[in-house]
Amino acid sequence: MLKLINGVALIFRRTLPSPFSIAIILTFTTIFLALILTESNFITILNSWEEGLWNPKLMTFTTQMILMLVLGYVIGLTPFANNIISKITGLCSSNSRSAALVSFFSILVSLLNWGLGLIFGAILARKVAEHACENKVQINYPLIGAAGYSGLMAWHGGLSGSAPLKIAEKNHFKDIISDENLLSKIPENLDLSYTIFSPMNIIVCSTLLFIIPLTFYLIGKRVKTKEIFIKNKLKKKKFSSNNLIGAEKIDFNRIFGQIIGLFILIVAINKGIKASSLSFIDPNFINLTLLGLAIFLHKQIISFLEAVKEGIQNAAGILIQFPLYFGIMAVLKDSGLIEMISDLFVQISNENTFPIYTMFSAGLVNIFVPSGGGQWMIQGPMILQASIEIGVPIQKSIMALTYGDQLTNMMQPFWALPLLYITNLKAKDILPYTLLIMILGFFIFLICLILI
Repeated sequence: MLKLINGVALIFRRTLPSPFSIAIILTFTTIFLALILTESNFITILNSWEEGLWNPKLMTFTTQMILMLVLGYVIGLTPFANNIISKITGLCSSNSRSAALVSFFSILVSLLNWGLGLIFGAILARKVAEHACENKVQINYPLIGAAGYSGLMAWHGGLSGSAPLKIAEKNHFKDIISDENLLSKIPENLDLSYTIFSPMNIIVCSTLLFIIPLTFYLIGKRVKTKEIFIKNKLKKKKFSSNNLIGAEKIDFNRIFGQIIGLFILIVAINKGIKASSLSFIDPNFINLTLLGLAIFLHKQIISFLEAVKEGIQNAAGILIQFPLYFGIMAVLKDSGLIEMISDLFVQISNENTFPIYTMFSAGLVNIFVPSGGGQWMIQGPMILQASIEIGVPIQKSIMALTYGDQLTNMMQPFWALPLLYITNLKAKDILPYTLLIMILGFFIFLICLILI
């Protein structure tokens, strides 16, 4: 196994470009496939691509995702989060324990919120490296970085999963389905008890939370380690209002900051109390809650704003690359490529195999469209229709899509951008290990989809 990992690592170091270059390569690949496999002409494809870049609904979704990421990062820099991270790093006495602990907590936090989990995992990996540097503990830093990214293997089955959250919104199915006959056969919405809190998904997430850290522990026992040197340690800035007068002091006042944060949290809690089901948990609710928590835990408005400035740097890659993937999505949809992929799996499916093929197709599409919500918008209607025709519960097909989406996150480095920025690692450093985790996750998802 180690020889395989080392071989893959060597190939990646020599051949893998930056995530932005990968997005460009995927763009041209999609255009080429649309030209040769469909009846669309070059001009039509280019028009679809250009319109997809600035799709208003998807740009709204981009803002929601960037806010989740930035606010997750902001919470990750609070004294509360720093205390938790310090306690965890104190337990990291060896390479294997470090890898297992980083993976476990990255997955656990990602199940609560993908943005917070990604940033928490990244900061934790970086802090483990700093701890190892200070205490002369030999580690394999790329392995620790991969462990910090492993939460993206579980996020879509957690509380911030894009597809489950979208279908929990009332009338969401009407927004993506125009066929009235199909709409009459499906409910108005599906709350989270059918998806995220379903018995199957609870078993899947529990298994991931146990098996993946155990795997990192075993790998950590066998890979090469060395002492590392970390400079420019991550530190939270301290702010003083000693030289300020009048209203300038408001931004530095801890009581004011906590009151504002608490007020926002009360608004979010009130929304949940008024709701009759779990459908209130949508991207806007999550961002409102994260905003209130971030301000409350930072206490000072100035501290919150400085953390936001820093967090925005981590969202730069998403901001500039999301439009490229929206263009790819438009080409896939308008040219009929996405229907070809879905129809292929439908034709060879039956009631038992359809969820499995849905996972396969979702994993394939995720390579070209690394956005769970965006993928649902273009693939969801076809999955719903096929589920009705074949006789598969739509909630099972939806969760199969989420598993396929998060599965190939381990080979698509797009979402690793913030982690790579924080840890100073490169995609080609962590991918040999994340690919191994992807294979493991595949068998976990497959077994659960077959047996449950």
